[in-house]
Amino acid sequence: MRLSDYLFSPHGRVNRAKYWLYVVVSIAIIIILVALISLIFARQLYDPRGGFNFPPGVLVGVGVVYVVLLVVGIFVGIKRLHDRDKSGWWLLLFYLVPMVLSWISAILSRNGIGVLFALASLIVAVWALVELGFLRGTAGPNQYGEDPLARA
Repeated sequence: MRLSDYLFSPHGRVNRAKYWLYVVVSIAIIIILVALISLIFARQLYDPRGGFNFPPGVLVGVGVVYVVLLVVGIFVGIKRLHDRDKSGWWLLLFYLVPMVLSWISAILSRNGIGVLFALASLIVAVWALVELGFLRGTAGPNQYGEDPLARA
């Protein structure tokens, strides 16, 4: 699989190793970006009146990196689900449901029932982690392509 197909195409399959490669590289990029911003703008970022004052160029740069990592993450996630012989539409469940449940939890936190929504959010997030990161893909070809481990 070419790098451009791996990063920017929803077609095909990727195994767990390539999925985790994306996760680790993304985390490393974020850590390096935060460290660089902290080193370069350490004195300029802190506002003595409270809070932080980010230069607009930094916010735009971080936003661009975030969008690129998000788009690539969606494509890699879709291919990982294809390896599990599942539709890429499952990513909507894995990405949006925990977020919505967390919002509901925050809104209802004063009533005590918010804990149930937070727990449901955690359950879906753990299910996504197991599904994408730990379960083996379909052995042999499936409707989304050849087994990526068979070619290795």
